[in-house]
Amino acid sequence: MEEIKLLALDLDGTLLTSQKEVTLANRLALQAVKDLGIKVVLTTGRPLKAIEHLLADLDLLKEDDYSITFNGGLVQSNTGQILAKSELSMAELEEIYQALQALDLPMDILSEGTVYSLASQTRQSLYPKVNPMLDFVEISALADLPKNAVFNKAVCVYEQAILDQEVSNLPASLADKFELFKSRDIVFEIMPKGVHKAVGLDLLTKHLGLTAAQVMAMGDEENDMTMLGWAGLGVAMANASQQVKAVAAAVTSRTNEESGVAEAIERYILKGRE
Repeated sequence: MEEIKLLALDLDGTLLTSQKEVTLANRLALQAVKDLGIKVVLTTGRPLKAIEHLLADLDLLKEDDYSITFNGGLVQSNTGQILAKSELSMAELEEIYQALQALDLPMDILSEGTVYSLASQTRQSLYPKVNPMLDFVEISALADLPKNAVFNKAVCVYEQAILDQEVSNLPASLADKFELFKSRDIVFEIMPKGVHKAVGLDLLTKHLGLTAAQVMAMGDEENDMTMLGWAGLGVAMANASQQVKAVAAAVTSRTNEESGVAEAIERYILKGRE
């Protein structure tokens, strides 16, 4: 195994506890990683605006610090410079909207740090509760969306039991045209086809002159599977689902609540370098 030069970390269920906090053990381990000159890259479905407080807290706001946001849809420096981006067209948004409306499911459309919310016939999105740091704008139709804006992704956020039941009824053609996955128990995401965390990391590593073999990636949910399979060392959290663990090369013995990230850093990066 090549020496790790970049550590890619998912947030919810991985680096963060259920209280959205970074444990002391994880903080100390991340500092040790940075002291070795290894890049720490947050890989998330959120926009940069929603993680700025965390980047500041972890001292990741230098010119050469980077994040993968929108599940690979945006590769950018943490100071805002965009290296690569993808977007959904109005025609694609219309197709997604019609499919969700047919199942009485709400839809949120993200454009950078702004979320345009469309309720369904009887259901209101729960996204504001999941990500209160974003700016939410309620609209009644897609025609109300601003012209010439970049739309990064669409999400459907609702109660887990109903969400799981309804998304199983989405037309198969939707999966042929878009990346569909759950990033949390109540969050279903729709991304442009071919856009996921592994794509974003591949773009970033090439920009940095690194290879996949020099990357350790950690995650716990469906949207982490591509990067765990792509990285030289993909590590699943103890709290990850079985399908995520199946694609990982290693699994921590500790959960996100128990500083599983620190455990993996100590075992696979720090050991032998001390």
